[in-house]
Amino acid sequence: MSLAARLLALPVRVYRAVWSPWVGFNCRYQPTCSAYALEALARHGARRGGWLALRRVSRCHPLGGSGIDNVPD
Repeated sequence: MSLAARLLALPVRVYRAVWSPWVGFNCRYQPTCSAYALEALARHGARRGGWLALRRVSRCHPLGGSGIDNVPD
């Protein structure tokens, strides 16, 4: 993972460690948005992985979809 991707992954890791246990585990997608973001950053780097993670989080709302949504190759 590049340095930029690691920097973008840092807030996601903090969210998973601090905030996520308080909110609860009720994600509408599999894998969860935070796991998706970390995988996208690791696979595609900061630019494309960050874009994929942002797109995924923007779809996570009451009118959005649900189900299995894996990181594209």
